[in-house]
Formats: sequence, structure tokens, C-alpha cells
Amino acid sequence: MTALRKYQRLECVGLWRSSPQAQRRDVVVALRDATLVIADPRTEQPLSHWSLPAVERMNPGDDPALYSPDRGDSETLEIADPDMIAALETVRGVLERRRPHPGRLRGWVVASILLAVAALAVFWLPGAVSRHAAVVLPETTRADLGHMALADLTRLTGSPCATPLGRRAAAALATRLQSAGLHEVFVVRDGVPQALALPGGIVVLGRDVVESTEDPETAAGFALAEVTRAKVTDPVVRLLDYAGPVATARLLATGRLPEDALDGIAESLLAQAPPPLAETILAPVFKAQGLSMRAYASALQDSALAQADPFHGTSPAPILADRDWISLQAICTG
Repeated sequence: MTALRKYQRLECVGLWRSSPQAQRRDVVVALRDATLVIADPRTEQPLSHWSLPAVERMNPGDDPALYSPDRGDSETLEIADPDMIAALETVRGVLERRRPHPGRLRGWVVASILLAVAALAVFWLPGAVSRHAAVVLPETTRADLGHMALADLTRLTGSPCATPLGRRAAAALATRLQSAGLHEVFVVRDGVPQALALPGGIVVLGRDVVESTEDPETAAGFALAEVTRAKVTDPVVRLLDYAGPVATARLLATGRLPEDALDGIAESLLAQAPPPLAETILAPVFKAQGLSMRAYASALQDSALAQADPFHGTSPAPILADRDWISLQAICTG
């Protein structure tokens, strides 16, 4: 079937060769519904029929045009008539577009898959890798990440306060709340208004939390609330989101982040204090640790926390020995 009706029954003269060894001869070329008919001009007897979908031009762009029904050059047809050339080129173009292109479909499928993978890499993969890492990292690696973040934090807060007796008191507080997940307590002079949780059970307290209160329950309350927050919203995820998927993949492969992966994290950590956790989350934790929420709620001026205090304002057991509390209060005076 011809591709365009205006070319039906178009005829012209041409030079035909039946084989590579044969002489060229004058022929009449007729464009029919689905074939190209090559005939003797004297007898009008057909010499050859070419299927239009099989016709190929052997010399694109050159004149006269040279056609063949296959790439083996078993037959060739030379045409100089511009109307016939235009007709054959138009019909061949239309037939080519109608022909199935499995390779092209494969290309579109591959391109679509690559696009989907790229979208996953940009929008889903970074968070997914961070969440996966947070689940599988051992405690020692989590503690290493916490100390990396603490090292960057000291750019803004200064080095943690570290009088010998004060550090011993901070260790005593961590031991007192160890079963809740608290492993280390640091006190800094500036930058942290109240408390900040880091991976590995590390809590950083602002000096006002230990210097401006009469008893250790306020400092203990902030420390306990922060390690509880770390169980609700894992700080490892925040750090690894900041480090990026490449650094996180390296951590999973080698057990270590690049040394500069958390450079600048301090500004992000101190940008905005998180809201207090709900009393329904904190009350069972404070009760399990034998710690009243009164002092902590008072520091936050949170009446809902105060009303949810499981011990009604009095802890059933001391939080720290008096000498340790005095030493903790003086940790930044050395």
C-alpha cells in the first residue's frame, strides 16, 4: 500500500541492473499500491517487482538516486526524476515511522528506569540510607558520631567544662541514669541554653542548668528528657542526613565517616531548640528512674508536665550525693 494517495500510479524512466555483473538497461518505473514495478519500455512486460517497505536508497543526498531492494545489491535502480525520488523518499519515511522499533521502546524503558532511579536517589535514598544506618550501627560507632558532633559543637560553645571533681560528678549523674540510656554528660559555658542530645547516649547541658538551680533534679530532668528524645527521634539520622548519602554509604562500608563529614553541623544543631516532649512520654520514664518532674517542669514553666509528675514533687531517692552536686555546679569555675 502506498503511503500517500497523490503518488499512486506515478511513473518515470530509470536505469535498472538485474545483478552486479549485468549491464544497465532503460526501464519504466511505476509506483503502485505496495510495490515498485520495473518494466521493459518497449514491451511493457514487468522485469521486477520491489516491495516498497524493502526499498532502500544506497546513496542518500546524491543524484541521480540509487535504490536497491536489499543491501546485498542484487538489483539496483537509478532514478533521476525528482518527482519519483520525492515520492519514494516520502513513502519510505512514512513506512519507516509505521515500522515497529523495539530498540526505541527499549531505550524509552531504560530511560524511564534511570529517571526513576535518579528520583529515588534524590528524594528517597538519602533519608532511607540514614534511617537504615541508624538501625544497624553498633553503639561504639554511634558514640563516635556523637563525639564528632561534639567536637564541631565546641566551635560555638567552647570546650566542655572539665574540672576534675566536676567531671567525676557528671560521670556520677550519667551512672545514675544509665539504665535510661545516658552514658556521658558534658557541660558547656555558652551556646546551649538548656540541653542537647547527641548520638551514643551523650547529653550536653548548658551551664545555667547546673548553676542556677538548688538541687540536681533540674539537671537530671533535662538529661533524662534528652536521652528519651533520642529514642523518639534518633539524632544519628539527623547527623547522617547532614553528612549526605555518599558519606553515609562509606560509614556503612568502613565503619567511619570522613573526618570532615560533620563540619558545620553545630549551626544546625543549635539553630532551634526542639519542643518539650509530651507528658505522656516523659512521665513513665521519670517514674522508672525514680525522678520527680517538678523541677524540670518548673524550669520549662510547663504546668502539664508538673501535673503529670508521678511523685508529686518529691523524688523517692537522692539523685546525686551532695558533694557531687556541689562539684557539678562548680564544673565551669576552674
